[in-house]
Amino acid sequence: MALLACQTSSKKEEATTTARAEHRPRYHFSPKAHWMNDPNGMVYYKGTYHLFYQYYPDGSTWGPMHWGHATSKDMVRWEEQPIALYPDRLGYIFSGSAVVDVNNTSGFGKAGQPPLVAIFTHHDPVLEKQKTGKHETQSLAYSLDEGKTWTKYAGNPVLPNPGISDFRDPKVRWFEPQKKWIMTLATKDRITFYSSPNLKTWSRESDFGRDRGAHGGVWECPDLLPLTHNGKPVWVLIVNINPGAPNGGSGTQYFVGDFDGKTFKPYTDKTKWMDYGTDNYAGVTFANTGDRTILMGWMSNWQYAGVVPTAPWRSATTVPRTLGLREVNKELFLTSEPVEELDVLNGEPISMKNRKVENRYELTTQNETGLFRLDLKAPNPTDFAIVLANDRGNEVEIGYEKTANAYYIDRTQSGKTGFEKGFGKRHIAPRLSTDSTLSLTLLVDVASVELFADGGLTVMTDIFFPDKDLTRLFIKSARGITFTDLTYTPLKPADEAGGQ
Repeated sequence: MALLACQTSSKKEEATTTARAEHRPRYHFSPKAHWMNDPNGMVYYKGTYHLFYQYYPDGSTWGPMHWGHATSKDMVRWEEQPIALYPDRLGYIFSGSAVVDVNNTSGFGKAGQPPLVAIFTHHDPVLEKQKTGKHETQSLAYSLDEGKTWTKYAGNPVLPNPGISDFRDPKVRWFEPQKKWIMTLATKDRITFYSSPNLKTWSRESDFGRDRGAHGGVWECPDLLPLTHNGKPVWVLIVNINPGAPNGGSGTQYFVGDFDGKTFKPYTDKTKWMDYGTDNYAGVTFANTGDRTILMGWMSNWQYAGVVPTAPWRSATTVPRTLGLREVNKELFLTSEPVEELDVLNGEPISMKNRKVENRYELTTQNETGLFRLDLKAPNPTDFAIVLANDRGNEVEIGYEKTANAYYIDRTQSGKTGFEKGFGKRHIAPRLSTDSTLSLTLLVDVASVELFADGGLTVMTDIFFPDKDLTRLFIKSARGITFTDLTYTPLKPADEAGGQ
């Protein structure tokens, strides 16, 4: 009788665990429980990637913000760490960044040990209710044990608020030509640049953006970063906006131009989008990664993040992406491609040459997890669609339309969509490449698809919530299409990908 009771209890626990894990990604980071949003303070130090993130440890909806913390050796297999920063008398811990203060400009380092310094926004809910416009200020914390524990600076805040209601999300980097730190700060409907010799005292340099770009909602979570094109430095300014994205809700625009340590000057006034899907927001880059520029975003959207059908956890990050630049018709565009470290997930690939698809080609019905990568190339493409499906009638369709010269992700039949009236829609992205051959990479997890087209010129990220895992995969084309290269690679869950 006791054995039967134990077995019954074990089965109940297993069922509960399975129910809680429904829709949880298998190779994207998500906290074990509770609410997560923006990635914060991402930094690489002594062989370890640190991911901090907006976190509410007492519930699965937004609440008083902390900095959660996870670490990884490869950006694929993450281990949750204790909470790094807790709210205090100055307020909640909103978004920010972290740097390795190699020269100890801050003076926080000891015995030759450079400090890790976090720069974040304090958000005071009491002041917010008083509507003074001064409830967000910038503060510091530092770590002398490689990010394990953090000490808040006694002189916080280091940048008081001049009376701007949205005054937040500092992204800081060292500007070597002038030996100073540059802070890129979101200030309501624009970006304000500040500089400092020591991370503690800041001077305003300039504003950008009041009359530039998209302004459907507040500007937030910016990043200013240098890339190289034809051997010359080019600066990219990333600005997240909520709402106002091309397919609804929150999204990420960017500007390409020059930065001289004081002023950012874009090459064009055209509004450009880093990701045309609805589920890559607040993405910023890792600090201290050398020649590589690597970005991760929050894989959700403020339009529905608080009501998606997951419990007891909410939200995940995108896969890490390598950023670059590509010229199209004498204009520079930002590219995003999956980092090579993700190859550790690869199973045995199935590759085909000159695969002709007429009407429908069933690629697999055997993928039990639904996790895979699909790479394809099609010269002079006609209309085609890649369909993820199950036996419940749920489908997610990813495709290309020649007449519109556009990619799309359609989640109208993806399963659970009724939790928010704008969720079950079809999202469209322009094909920016002028190459005659179309190339496409898809990364699919339990409840997400990430599309990287034409070397990362067009990117789309969408989440979905099927009634059952989408283990079937087929390609369809009414007009017929030939793929010169087609490779299907099943992916392992991150926790099954071997030791680090």
